[in-house]
Amino acid sequence: MTEREAAGAVEAVFRIESARIIAAVTRIVRDVGIAEELAQDALVAALEQWPREGVPERPGAWLTATAKHRAVDLVRRRETYARKLAEMGRSLADVPAPEPTEPDDIDDDLLRLIFTACHPVLSAPSRIALTLRLLGGLTTPEIARAFLTTEPAVAQRIVRAKRTLARAGVPFEVPSGADRAQRLSSVLEVVYLIFNEGYSATAGDDLLRPQLCEDALRLARVLAGLMPAEPEVHGLTALLELQASRTAARTGPDGRPVLLAEQNRARWDRLLIRRGFAALQRAGTGSYSVQAAIAACHAKAVRYEDTDWATIAALYGRLLVLTPSPVVALNRAVAVSMAEGPAAGLELVDALATEPALRGYHLLPSVRGDLLARLGRAAEARAEFERAAELTRNERERELLRERAAWVMEGGV
Repeated sequence: MTEREAAGAVEAVFRIESARIIAAVTRIVRDVGIAEELAQDALVAALEQWPREGVPERPGAWLTATAKHRAVDLVRRRETYARKLAEMGRSLADVPAPEPTEPDDIDDDLLRLIFTACHPVLSAPSRIALTLRLLGGLTTPEIARAFLTTEPAVAQRIVRAKRTLARAGVPFEVPSGADRAQRLSSVLEVVYLIFNEGYSATAGDDLLRPQLCEDALRLARVLAGLMPAEPEVHGLTALLELQASRTAARTGPDGRPVLLAEQNRARWDRLLIRRGFAALQRAGTGSYSVQAAIAACHAKAVRYEDTDWATIAALYGRLLVLTPSPVVALNRAVAVSMAEGPAAGLELVDALATEPALRGYHLLPSVRGDLLARLGRAAEARAEFERAAELTRNERERELLRERAAWVMEGGV
């Protein structure tokens, strides 16, 4: 095997297995930052040995075992057995032997790593960056590109997150009771935000960032597999599966956005829809589950005209009770406009005009423009579409909104 072939194999395996390796090592060293460094050391060892010895039969287990060996050596060098016993309540003899382990053994550690990376002691941007780094396997440049920021900013965010976790003494564990509910909420929020940024990019030249959607969906599936008794985990998984099913139809060949009413539903991924429906069967009554139920209503409609807007409006009403938000209220107004007519929707939208949270939110004038167009008030609609175009930071959305502004003046509805 050539060095180039070995390097490709190492990179591919590490990308897939890095989260499990870091999780397994963190259980020994109790520090996410150190665990990541040891995982990188194992990567370097593979780059040195695999060209000579070939790729092992179980490359992921080889990397994990190597990183664990280094972790145990590090602990032995830095602290005596007595100090370790006093600090951790057990001796190093109790540390699992660094031999290849079954995936299920590592999965317990992976769950602990997810809860650690998403600890509320970190800010939301730090949680997202650290989660994408440790669990999504993304590099610092990839995270910077995904969220349209600089590499130094992302690197600093990740470093600070690791230091904060170490300084706060965040335990490497899955919490229980009320703390678990709080932490699980943080975990689900991070996965949800990652998916949303991929599904509808805040800024940039592209509407979608599919890799972010895939990373978030993979994390949701991991959570569902590791926490089968948590209904809201299945609710989030169902939501992401159903939303992701529309990805291929949301843009045209040139990358331009395609509105829901104009999408070719034959391009919706039926496998993802089936997976979403299956997850929804295990979901609960929380906010992600309700959003999944809304997505399911769209997925069931063979044509846009078949959409059960009355049910969707009712579900948004329920969601508004669970998570009061002007954005949810705006979405409900859209559903009401489809169920009861544009005048009913416009009344609800106008009531949101003074909401501070929607100031600068481009979808507010966009929705208002659509309702005005449906009511035949073309000049007002054009002004709203133009205002929305000025507010958005996504170039593809800006193009679409300007086109709609011109189109409505030509008699479009």
